[in-house]
Amino acid sequence: MKSVDTKVREIKLFIDGEYVTSSSHSLFEVKNPATQEVIAKVHEATKEDVDRACKAARRAFEEGPWRTMPVKERCEKIRRMAEIIMERREELARLEATDVGKPYSVAFEKEIPRSAHNLKFFADFIEQLGGEVYPMEEEYLNYTRYEPVGVAALITPWNLPFMLTTWKLGPCLAAGNTAVIKPAEATPLTVSLLGEIAKEAGIPDGVVNVVHGFGPNSTGEFLTAHPEVDLISFTGETTTGKAIMKTGADTLKRVSFELGGKAANIIFEDADLHKAIPVSIQAAFLNSGQVCLAGSRILVQRSIFDEFVARFKKAAEELVVGDPQDPRTNMGPLVSEEHYKKVTSYLEIAKQENATLITGGKRPSNLPDYLKNGFYLEPTVYVHENPEARICQEEIFGPVVTIIPFDTEEEAVQIANNTQYGLNGVIWTENLQRAHRISHQVRAGTIWVNCWFVRDLRAPFGGFKKSGIGREGGKHSLEFFTEAKNICIALQ
Repeated sequence: MKSVDTKVREIKLFIDGEYVTSSSHSLFEVKNPATQEVIAKVHEATKEDVDRACKAARRAFEEGPWRTMPVKERCEKIRRMAEIIMERREELARLEATDVGKPYSVAFEKEIPRSAHNLKFFADFIEQLGGEVYPMEEEYLNYTRYEPVGVAALITPWNLPFMLTTWKLGPCLAAGNTAVIKPAEATPLTVSLLGEIAKEAGIPDGVVNVVHGFGPNSTGEFLTAHPEVDLISFTGETTTGKAIMKTGADTLKRVSFELGGKAANIIFEDADLHKAIPVSIQAAFLNSGQVCLAGSRILVQRSIFDEFVARFKKAAEELVVGDPQDPRTNMGPLVSEEHYKKVTSYLEIAKQENATLITGGKRPSNLPDYLKNGFYLEPTVYVHENPEARICQEEIFGPVVTIIPFDTEEEAVQIANNTQYGLNGVIWTENLQRAHRISHQVRAGTIWVNCWFVRDLRAPFGGFKKSGIGREGGKHSLEFFTEAKNICIALQ
C-alpha cells in the first residue's frame, strides 16, 4: 500500500481571523517522513508577523466580546469546535499520519477524538467552576472570582501536534483568554486548520491566531519575548524550556512547561507478564517511541529477567513497521532526517558503552521501494547492567529501549530516581502494598500501576525535576489560565 498522495499544501499564517502570507514571503518545506516527499510549503512568520498576531490577540482580549461573553455562550462555541473536529476526523487523521509518520489508525481512533474531547472537557469543566467564600465573623465577606489572564502563547511539539495543541487551547479559551499558537515547524498541517475551525465555530476574530516558524532568532523567540504575551504554555525539550524561560524573564511571563522524560517501567517478579509485555511494548514503541511518557527504561527483577527479555524480544519483532496509512502498520518512521540522525547516533553510543543488542538496531529490510527514503528504524532493544550509561539516562525519543536488571525494591527505586527527569513511571506488581509503597517513593508526576497512558483529564499532569514546571488538567489548567481575585465586602 502506497502512502496517500497528498498535494503540496501552502500553509499560511492565521492572524486576526484570516489566513495571510508572511510579510517576508519566506517559505520553508515540510516533508512526509515516510517518503521524504514535500507535502507543504509553510509561510515563516517574521517579527512583524508575530507582532501583528500578538496585537490582534491583545485587541480581541481587551476590546472584543470574548473575555466578557457569558460563560455558557463561550463554552458553546468551544464545544462547536469539538464537533467540527469530529466532522473532519478522517481528514485530520490522514494529515496527522502524513505529517508525523504515525499510523493513521492511531490518529483516527485515539488522537483526533481525544483532541475534540480536550475542548469539550474544558468547556464543560469551566461551566462548573465556582469560587470560594470566606466570611469574617459578621463584619466582612470575602469571595473569589477567577478571571482570564490575557494573551497566551501556546507552543506545541511535533509528536502529538493536534492533540497537544487542543489540550492547551481548551482551558485557555474556556477561561476567556486569547491565544497565539506556534506549532512545531516539522508538523504544522493539522494545527494550521485550527484557525478556520475556530472561525467556523463562531470564535471572534483575533481570539485564535496561528504562526509558523522556527525557534531561536525566529518565530518562537519573537513570540516568547513579545511584551503583549502574558503567559506561555510549552511542551517540548528541556533545553528549549530553559531558553524560553530566559527569553520570557524580562517581561515576567507566567510559564507552564511539560518537558522531557526518561520513565522507568518497573517489572517486579510477581508481575502478570501476559499484561505487562504488550503494554510495555506499547509504552516503548507507540509513535515510534516519540512520546515523552515512553517507558524507555525497563527495570526487570533478576529472577524473571531472562523470561521477560525473551518474551519482550519476540513481541518487538512481531511489530509491523511500514506505511503509516496502512491499517496493518504498528510503527511508522521517525519524524525528520534531523531527528533520525539524533536517534541513530545512540546506536553507536550503545556500542561504545558495551550494551547488549537484543533486537533491531538497523533499518527494516522489508520496506517497499516507495518507502526506501523514509526515516525508518526497527524496534531496538538493549540490555545494560549499568543504569548510569548514557542510553539509560538520556532521552533518545525513538524506538530504542534499555532493559536493566535489579534485585530488590530499594535498588529499583534508586535506579528509577537516578535521572534528571521525573515525568512519569510505571509499576507492574500483583502486590497491593508494594504498588502503593513504590508509587510513593518514585519521584515522578504520574505513576501508572499495571497500566500505561491512562488519562483522566481532571487529574494533574506534569513532571518533577527537569521534566517541567506546573501542572495541567482540570482545575490545575484553569489555575494557570486564570487570575484569582479576592473581593472583600463590608457588611456593616
